[in-house]
Order: sequence, then C-alpha cells, then structure tokens
Amino acid sequence: MRHIIAILLQNEAGALSRVAGLFSTRGYNIESLSVAPTDDPTVSRLTLVTTGNDAVVAQILSQLRKLVDVVQVDDMTRGDHFERELLLLKLRVAESQLEALIRLVTESGARILSGAPGSFVIELTSSEAQVSRFIAQAGSRGEILEVVRSGALGIVHGGASLKVVHGATGMVG
Repeated sequence: MRHIIAILLQNEAGALSRVAGLFSTRGYNIESLSVAPTDDPTVSRLTLVTTGNDAVVAQILSQLRKLVDVVQVDDMTRGDHFERELLLLKLRVAESQLEALIRLVTESGARILSGAPGSFVIELTSSEAQVSRFIAQAGSRGEILEVVRSGALGIVHGGASLKVVHGATGMVG
C-alpha cells in the first residue's frame, strides 16, 4: 500500500541525509521526496511517499522517530488528507494538435506557461493519478520533451496540524 509520510525535521546539515540513509540501509524505497523550510526557520517539513504493508510502515515510522533530527512524524494516509502534486511538462506540438492540447489544458485546470509550439510548457497541480493521466493525454497530442514532477505533498484535513508549538511537538488541533 502507498503511504504519504510527513516529517518535521530539524533544519540542520545532514538531517535529510540521515532520513534517506535510514530508508537506504533497510532496503525501503522512497518513491518521492519533497523538503522545504516551514514558518519556523529551525524546522523543515519533509514529505515522502513509500510503499509497504502496515507492519513495514509501522517499523519505518518507529525508526524515524528514533532519529535525533526528527521532531515529529505522521502517516497521513491513515486519515483524511489533501494530496497534490505539481507537474511542469514541456512538449513540442504540431500546429494541427495545438487546439486539442489547449482544450485538454483547459478541461484539466492546467495552465500554459509558454505557448511556443516548439517548447510548449504546461503547469498542472492535481492528484498523482490525474497528473499521470494528463501526461499520457498530453503526450498523445505532442512530443514530450521534459517532465518535472514534485512528488506528493500532503496536509491533514480538519483542525489537526503537524506543527511545533511552544517547545512541544505533535499534532495540534
């Protein structure tokens, strides 16, 4: 089963490497990984996607919590959450396919960043499944030159938040 794991991590040199190393040494695969600072400059939020049964993911979460740089961990897949992925797609488009591609962009809620037929660039923010579908559909209307995907980003639905609060950590809400 696919799991989206959110990690609050001390924003220090080597912290990301230790998390990635935990996965590598234990033979777990990271399908996607995104990390950026939060509103607290001492803490970064890392979102990663991995696959495994519940026992494997429970072991991963337990081992992550033991890392000194890890402040908080949450498997968002367990509850109601929002998930989005950003796609930047560059295509070479024949004039005869331009109208069909523009229609696809409009219907999908995507945005044209550059409309030059030789390097047509599209931005789409959607679910992983929709992003994959869009790439296939757009690829049938032009030659794919480059695909850039952010990987999954997620946030828990409702009042709970993964956040450091006044020296305490955890789900707030």
